[in-house]
Amino acid sequence: MLSSIKTYFSLIKFSHTIFALPFAIIGFSLAISNQNYSFNLQKFLLVIACMVFARSAAMAFNRYIDRKFDGQNPRTIVREIPSGKISPTAALLFVIICCFGFVASAFLINKLCFYLSPIALIVVLGYSFTKRFTPLCHLILGLGLALAPIGAYLALTERFDVLPLLFSAIVFFWVSGFDIIYALQDDEFDKSQNLKSIPVYLGRKNALVLSRIFHFTTFLLVVTAFFYGNFYWPFIVGALAFSSLLFYQHTLVKPNDLSKVTLAFGTTNGIASVVFCVFVCSDIFLRIT
Repeated sequence: MLSSIKTYFSLIKFSHTIFALPFAIIGFSLAISNQNYSFNLQKFLLVIACMVFARSAAMAFNRYIDRKFDGQNPRTIVREIPSGKISPTAALLFVIICCFGFVASAFLINKLCFYLSPIALIVVLGYSFTKRFTPLCHLILGLGLALAPIGAYLALTERFDVLPLLFSAIVFFWVSGFDIIYALQDDEFDKSQNLKSIPVYLGRKNALVLSRIFHFTTFLLVVTAFFYGNFYWPFIVGALAFSSLLFYQHTLVKPNDLSKVTLAFGTTNGIASVVFCVFVCSDIFLRIT
């Protein structure tokens, strides 16, 4: 039983939930900072459930849709479906269960979240098809994770506001940028299979340039959020740490040296997200108290 759970956790790369989850917490905290709203444990837990269910469905669906390619790519042949640890049918059933869990959780939050839940699923599941027809697939992934801050904000407020949308824009450019770096590993394989990506379309050097542009845009949006939200010194500390780690990952990856892509993609971005969340939420709650 424990072995099966570990296998499914590996299938969905559960540890990568750390990328967007802190931004969902930021979105929820922004809602609490409004005088009309207070912390609601039930809705907070439902927001976490939505995050876990949506991301798990998206990741498992990606593995299901790409199982043929994963079985031919030396880097991914050891993944759970091509290696036979999880059958395609079991993976698809897992996707369906997670989608149901996501919609049910959204229903329990409020009507607006429930009505928007199918759109969210279309985005996060649809990403898996995009690499077959557009190199802009990284932006679709960015859009999917960018739903976290505004979605968590809507859970309490049931309305759209500029500040949480700014944080969604931060996630969009941040994720799109680091997914381009991650895709560098498979550019040659993708070419052989006629799959689309920014590295395939622009080449490694230009793809890294575009990734840097996206991350510089992320930095500018962080600065904009600071001034628009009237934040204080904790935000500045978090922003400096977050931005420094964004730029640091670009020192790790070179067009002719991809040996540190995993460090740049997973470790660096995971730490950046958590640290930023801690300081931004500290700023928010210091103002509340």
